[in-house]
Amino acid sequence: MFRSSPIPVTEGPTARHVFALAWPMTLKAIMLHGTVVIDTYLVSSLGESAIAAMGLSTAVAGLVLGAILAFANAMQIRTAQAFGTNDRIFLKSVFASGMAVSLAIGLIGLTTIFLFGDALLDVMAPTVEIGSLAKDYLAIFSLVILGEAIGQVISSHFNGCGRTRLPLYSFLLAVPINIASSIVLIHGFLGLPAFGVAGAAMGSAIAVTAQVSYLILRFARVDGGLLRLSGWRQSDFAATLRRHLGFSLPIAATFFSATFAMQVSALIYARLSLNEFAAMTIIGPWIMVTGTVGMQWAQATGIIVAQLLGQKTEKDVLERFLASAWRGAFVASGAVAVLLCAVCLSADWLYSDLGAETRVILLGFLPVLLILPFPKGSNAICGNTLRASGDTVYVMHIFIWAQWLFRIPATAIAVLYLQLPAAWVLSIQLWEEFLKFPAFHRRLHRGDWKDSEVSE
Repeated sequence: MFRSSPIPVTEGPTARHVFALAWPMTLKAIMLHGTVVIDTYLVSSLGESAIAAMGLSTAVAGLVLGAILAFANAMQIRTAQAFGTNDRIFLKSVFASGMAVSLAIGLIGLTTIFLFGDALLDVMAPTVEIGSLAKDYLAIFSLVILGEAIGQVISSHFNGCGRTRLPLYSFLLAVPINIASSIVLIHGFLGLPAFGVAGAAMGSAIAVTAQVSYLILRFARVDGGLLRLSGWRQSDFAATLRRHLGFSLPIAATFFSATFAMQVSALIYARLSLNEFAAMTIIGPWIMVTGTVGMQWAQATGIIVAQLLGQKTEKDVLERFLASAWRGAFVASGAVAVLLCAVCLSADWLYSDLGAETRVILLGFLPVLLILPFPKGSNAICGNTLRASGDTVYVMHIFIWAQWLFRIPATAIAVLYLQLPAAWVLSIQLWEEFLKFPAFHRRLHRGDWKDSEVSE
């Protein structure tokens, strides 16, 4: 089966292979981002202040989670390269290095939140009440960070090896637990006290515990033998870790920058009116959740490209595969646009407990959301293909400079000085994709990525 062995070079993969990898990754990513969507939806009955508190606390926690996910994405590509070479020592080295890095990030992040989180929330919260609610949520949500530091590494290992269904199964277990426990703890059912916003964080912590437990058990059964192998990819573990970091840092910097920019933007959004901030807090997770359809298609494309390069596949096979994957990406972008359209048009039903003004703002986002998935999806195909070939520094530069020289300054000016409506503020994300488009596509069409080899 394709999901458990490298792709035979003679066959040549197609969009069908991308789909086989992408659909479990997509559902898993939807459930990952859906944790915030679920919490937001369940908390929405408590009013705009509760939603604003969640928005602030998840913005702070998102910085650490973003770093964990950034290195996990880098590890996923490196795992795919190792899997393509059929070198089990290489696989073991990637897994051990990835786990060491992820745990270090998680512990550093938790320490930073403990020392500075409350002070940051005091500065950014528009009212004392919202700040207090945000602190309660963040204190409990910190447990989710520790769980994700372990779970994301195991998930990336499975994804890079083509076993994308196993991380999906972990979320199929976790999401119902999250929903049920959050409802009980938020509203105080079954004789328990009503914890409000903090109850949503408790539900997430319970769910991630179940999810990570499942992943550990599956890894022990499927690939536990890797850890018993002797030797490392390099001379010793320290050298192996340095090599892993050398490959991962540009990719991780790209993803962390994107997450950090998103969280900084969210903190700037807090200076919008309460209704506009609530609307931006609601639509942000929906953009992430629906956007995973295109993003996971692009990541699955990158995994296959990395495996093919590890097998030293012929250029014409690579070209045919990428053309097929790109056509699928266009379809995926169309699906994302339809999903976002449905969310906006259903705002009166989904968020009936919120004020009419908030729901009108949500509907006003529709023109931007119908266009955004197409340039974003095409850019993602380029970025993941270039990363798979090792052209990670160039991709990093495109993302970082677009975010920090355009998106963040433009958002700050639009919100803090021009006081533009929320729909115009959201459109900055679309203009950022247009800005990156020529730089990505020129690099890919140059064709150097097809000559890449998996480095030692």
